[in-house]
Amino acid sequence: MASLLDRIHDASDLRRLSKEQLPGLCAEVRSCLIDTVSKTAGHLASGLGVVELTCALHYVYNTPHDHIIWDVGHQAYPHKILTGHKAELSTIRQKGGLHAFIWRGETKYDLLSTGHASTSIGSALGLALADRAKGRDNRTVAVIGDGSMTGGMAFEALNHAGSFKDLNLLIILNDNEMSISENVGSLAQHLSEVLANPHYVKLVEGGKRVLSKLPALREFALRAQEHAKGMVMPGTLFEEFGFNYIGPVDGHDVVRLTSLLEKIKALPGLQFLHIVTKKGKGYAPAEQDPICYHGVPAFDPKSGLHPTPMPQDKSFSRAFGNWLCDRAARDENIMGITPAMRVGSAMDEFAVKFPQRFIDVGIAEQHALVLASGLAAGGLHPVVAIYSSFLQRAYDSVIHDLAIQDLPITLAIDRGGVVGPDGPTHQGVFDLVYLRAVPNLVIMTPAVLTELAAMLEFAADYQHPAAVRYPRTSGSDSFTHAEPSPIELGRAQLLRQGKKAALLCFGPIAHDLEELAAARDYTLVNMRFVKPLDTAVVKWAAENHDLVVSIEEGVKQGGIGEEIADFMLEQQLTQAKFMNLALPDRFLLEATRSEILQELKLDAPGVIAKVDARLQAL
Repeated sequence: MASLLDRIHDASDLRRLSKEQLPGLCAEVRSCLIDTVSKTAGHLASGLGVVELTCALHYVYNTPHDHIIWDVGHQAYPHKILTGHKAELSTIRQKGGLHAFIWRGETKYDLLSTGHASTSIGSALGLALADRAKGRDNRTVAVIGDGSMTGGMAFEALNHAGSFKDLNLLIILNDNEMSISENVGSLAQHLSEVLANPHYVKLVEGGKRVLSKLPALREFALRAQEHAKGMVMPGTLFEEFGFNYIGPVDGHDVVRLTSLLEKIKALPGLQFLHIVTKKGKGYAPAEQDPICYHGVPAFDPKSGLHPTPMPQDKSFSRAFGNWLCDRAARDENIMGITPAMRVGSAMDEFAVKFPQRFIDVGIAEQHALVLASGLAAGGLHPVVAIYSSFLQRAYDSVIHDLAIQDLPITLAIDRGGVVGPDGPTHQGVFDLVYLRAVPNLVIMTPAVLTELAAMLEFAADYQHPAAVRYPRTSGSDSFTHAEPSPIELGRAQLLRQGKKAALLCFGPIAHDLEELAAARDYTLVNMRFVKPLDTAVVKWAAENHDLVVSIEEGVKQGGIGEEIADFMLEQQLTQAKFMNLALPDRFLLEATRSEILQELKLDAPGVIAKVDARLQAL
């Protein structure tokens, strides 16, 4: 029998199928997704959960004329498959391949890029308003998961959208953790279809007009309607925002979902559809452990993944998690906070051992820091574990709630620097720039795992805000040739003294350069502190070498290298030349961390080659 999926080259092909063929197509999409991602690595469980929704949306709506805006985008693999990217899915998250999330212009279906949570409703509202202003008849749909609904931006957008009663906009809440509704009963499903029926809408609106001259009776009727709906539906909140709430409905019944969407499409105004799905649907291991199968390495679908980290895990993240448990056992004031990244930030063990001292605020990064300020003011020591790219969202609170108030809070900044396959939205390359500008904030960059623990210990003892920034990679336990030295505020570590060139390193590149620097007899310095900068070691390096080289895994504009150059000019340290090695002024696309660093010549061989060439040119 011919494959249905082989006949789908874009969404218009999908709309040529009958509704009865849609379940078979969904099965093929799900099989394609499991087969491909198990070979390439990538996001799996989220996409498996929205196969039916994706098929139904493209079947009912005239995409790309009509707009579908996905939140985050890790669930968009089925969307990519159905919009002409099936053959290319094997390249996703790879250098030169498909983008990890939704990327503006990757296809005619993708008007906006996304990678962070809670943006879809606001973007969709803007598109709908633009279409109305331009006189276009496009329909706009925003899809948002219940996890993303913990983000304040989603509610800001809902609140704003409610002021446009005549705007044709559909919000679909994909509830895959049953955090809002625990079951989908037949009564609720039947009422959802009634509420989406145009005849029901006309009846209600007509009744409102008839009763408009009898305010008391009209108010009584409206309240009776709300109470009747509220007995079987959890949508009162969204009704208060001004949306017509429909749901909850089974998000895996593609035929019924398609019929419901057809009815909703015919309705005017603001609509809110609540569907319930199962993350990882159709692949038993992912259904049982959707967190483990959210983002996966390559694996054998028959045997599945190892659900727990392997004992040889030498990542900086795991070293942080180990330290946090150790410190908490000795210090009852330690509190661990994460914005929905318990596993990614290696706080899983801490959450089990110290459940009363672990706080997951959901996808609410700014709230995480505001909460931390209250905890700190109350005499506790919060440790906020947060990805570098997510910390961007909380920048105001770094200034307002941490630094200005000079509170003892530790920022454990994971995924600092080049991250890799998740692409531009997740590269942690801007943190050193935007954090350096903030007074009262100490910033440290460990080179090895033991140093990370020492810096975190320093931060926990420090009675002021402190940030420890580390990369998404494995690290070495310690330096090969240098003895451990204590962490002292604003003091660098001289790893070896050589001639001609002094390499001032921030982060793991200090360890990576050990052998190559020794082979050329270059001075190697582990700078440790981005702020306060060890200006004494910079001065010494400039006075005793022909070339001073600053090396950081962050963007060059506004980076620490510019401060070093400025200091050398101010101090008239012009006898030595200066070279600033950092990331270029462009967004870094999908590739592995090592591929990106190699291409930019910011890995150890690339750095040494640049230094050699510069010395030869002097």
